[in-house]
Amino acid sequence: MTDQPRTRQELYDRIRQSSKEEFILEEMIRYGFWPAAGEIPQDPADEIRRIGEIKRELDELRRESRILQNENALRKEMLQQQLAESRRKRQETKERRERERQQRAENWQQKKQQEICYLGEAVSGGLNNTNCNAERLQSYQLPLCNTAAEIAAATDTSIGQLRFLAFSRKTSHVSHYIRFKIPKKTGGDRLISAPMPRLKKLQHWILVNILEKVELHEAAHGFRSSRSIVTNATAHVGAEVIINFDLKDFFPSISYKRVKGLFQSFGYSEAAATIFGLLCTESEIEEVELDGKTYFVAVTERHLPQGSPASPAITNLLCRRLDKRLNAMADELGFAYTRYADDLTFSGSGDSLQKICNLLRRAESIVLHEGFAINEQKTRILRKHQQQEVTGIVVNEKLSISQKELKRFRATLFQIEKDGPEGKRWGNSEDVIASIQGFANFVAMVNPEKGAEFLEQVKAIKNKRNI
Repeated sequence: MTDQPRTRQELYDRIRQSSKEEFILEEMIRYGFWPAAGEIPQDPADEIRRIGEIKRELDELRRESRILQNENALRKEMLQQQLAESRRKRQETKERRERERQQRAENWQQKKQQEICYLGEAVSGGLNNTNCNAERLQSYQLPLCNTAAEIAAATDTSIGQLRFLAFSRKTSHVSHYIRFKIPKKTGGDRLISAPMPRLKKLQHWILVNILEKVELHEAAHGFRSSRSIVTNATAHVGAEVIINFDLKDFFPSISYKRVKGLFQSFGYSEAAATIFGLLCTESEIEEVELDGKTYFVAVTERHLPQGSPASPAITNLLCRRLDKRLNAMADELGFAYTRYADDLTFSGSGDSLQKICNLLRRAESIVLHEGFAINEQKTRILRKHQQQEVTGIVVNEKLSISQKELKRFRATLFQIEKDGPEGKRWGNSEDVIASIQGFANFVAMVNPEKGAEFLEQVKAIKNKRNI
């Protein structure tokens, strides 16, 4: 501070660094007008210096305060910038995710138009597997439909319609079947599940284009061309013993998994087998009313419905190994074997009669091993001295109808001709005219001459009543 300022600016800077009073005091000391510090006891200049020091300390504190205030302002400004940047990024992320969501939705809609990825809980696992055994399919001469798109194209159905008809729901607002019960000949009711037209069309396509092209075992006589109850009974005419078995809960015992496995055994991919299996099976349901709406609630696992055009053919195909094993066993023991749907018939004569117990035991074992059960209450062993019937046809000496049944039928026709159909019944049907027409046709199958006579009578009744 002893250096003399060379410019006006340096002079101002010196004064700002200390104070005006200190600067004047230093200049007076420098020029000799005031003694140097420490030469005068209780020097008044000390106070000036102390005031200058305090002023400098205050200036330093103010400077530091300004710096701190500037830092807070900077921090606040930086925080605002960060918040603004965060808001901008969040908005960009939100817009990007919305675009991605919309794109995924569009892609999903496009995918739904081209393929089926989900058909319900516990049945959708194999829908992505479209690998097939083309060689096996070609050996059966079956259509190569191994994806949902190929099935839809072959059946002239949209992917959406195919998904709707095959979807497996535990609870639904719609049902693809009309359900009703018809009385059984042996008592009780039989549940019939008749498919609605769109589903029936697909089931019929499966029947004609797939199921009917696969060869059945020769022992099967039900639900196939050129076979009937007549051909089923013919194999047992004149036998000394007839043994009848009935399979318990035949259609309900065939599950969706078995039907799916059947289509896979033809060579179809798991995806196609899943779709075919779901189209051909259904669950038993209960109708529930809630808040004015009707819900159809599945109460069983999916199985073959009795009423579908495809169900009988599926049962015949699933019973191929059963028929093969039972037929081989019957040949070994000297018996003849046929099957009409769930009705198993064995017949034998001579030495084979000593092996009836063996046949009963082995037949039950084979049936259980193949996933079925015998209804023991309907098992019958008919000897020669008894009236032997196979699928409703008497086979003791030749194919014929029970004389007792024919006599009762003639009496019914006479009463209808005389008094009209009102109050009359034949069988379990409420429509007596349809019932007598059906029985007359049945007689004609077994005995054409006698059947023709009955058919003429039924025709006369219908003409008389303008039916």
